[in-house]
Amino acid sequence: MTEGARLPWRPAPAGTATASVLAAARKASDELIDGLTGVRARRATHGLRRLFGFAGLGLTDLSGSLLWSGRPGADEAVARVLDEVLHSEEPVSAGGVAAVPLHVHDELAGALLVLGDPPVSVLRQAADLVVQALERGRLEASADQAAQAELRALRAEMSPHFVYNALTVIASLVRDEPDRARDLMLDFADYTRYSLARHGEYTVVAEEFRAVETYLALQRAVLGERLRVQVRVAPEVLAVAVPYLVLEPLVENAIRHGIEPRSGAGLVQVHGQAEGNDCVISVEDDGVGMEPALAADILAGRVADGAGLGLANVDRRLRNVYGAWYGLTVETGLTVGTRVIVRVPRFQPGVLP
Repeated sequence: MTEGARLPWRPAPAGTATASVLAAARKASDELIDGLTGVRARRATHGLRRLFGFAGLGLTDLSGSLLWSGRPGADEAVARVLDEVLHSEEPVSAGGVAAVPLHVHDELAGALLVLGDPPVSVLRQAADLVVQALERGRLEASADQAAQAELRALRAEMSPHFVYNALTVIASLVRDEPDRARDLMLDFADYTRYSLARHGEYTVVAEEFRAVETYLALQRAVLGERLRVQVRVAPEVLAVAVPYLVLEPLVENAIRHGIEPRSGAGLVQVHGQAEGNDCVISVEDDGVGMEPALAADILAGRVADGAGLGLANVDRRLRNVYGAWYGLTVETGLTVGTRVIVRVPRFQPGVLP
């Protein structure tokens, strides 16, 4: 740093408990998760100033808009240092103000300014804490964007084969069974509306089961006596909030990869019930099944074809929302069918339809 006027720097009390320091650092980090201009960033400046014992502390993004906490510095000195650090991307000290640039993933994101002349190591620690919070925020934002992109892709992933067969069956019934054709057309409209037109991230189990029943009605019209279905859901889980489109892909997978390849009729069962504080939903078929190792590869995302994309997508979204203890479990074997179990908490903060 270039030399400038010095103001006294008062470090945090030596007796500060390690747990309290870590808690304060974690809180400041969490408040910066939305960036240097997020709604909680001003609180983060107060927390960082108290944590490191600075007389004054400021954070700025590339716009130069400064969030400040504590005793203000001289306007001219702050403006000069702020301009220099953002243009040089190097540490600067002048007029009793010290500043370091904040680089996130090797790109300049802003700067940290403090009053006084603290040790460079302390200033770096403060800057590192801010940078780590900003990097975490960007990673989480990227994950959220990826999840939203997956959901949009899932909504648009309506099987052309299924659409063609459903519309062909409906057309064949128009002359001889017009009432049934009308009912199926209304089912098809409901199915497409739920699959494509809905906005929002969460729904309730009742809506997911309604979409499943609509889809199964259309598939029974297509497959006729080859498909038998059983749907049963306990009333106490109907209002449980779940990520949108978590059941229909599992039922579609059961029919396409379990029932259709087998000879003769097949049965698909969809059951939902409460188990303690969890909601447990199972989708089971008595179709051709698969090797357990293949099921593990599907859930791990190691299968690139359409046979497992729906299962992997649903499992990943559930674990992103609820954590690693939740998601899908697949029980299967060759010729013995497949059972996919969805387990989610009945109540989860932040998960609302």
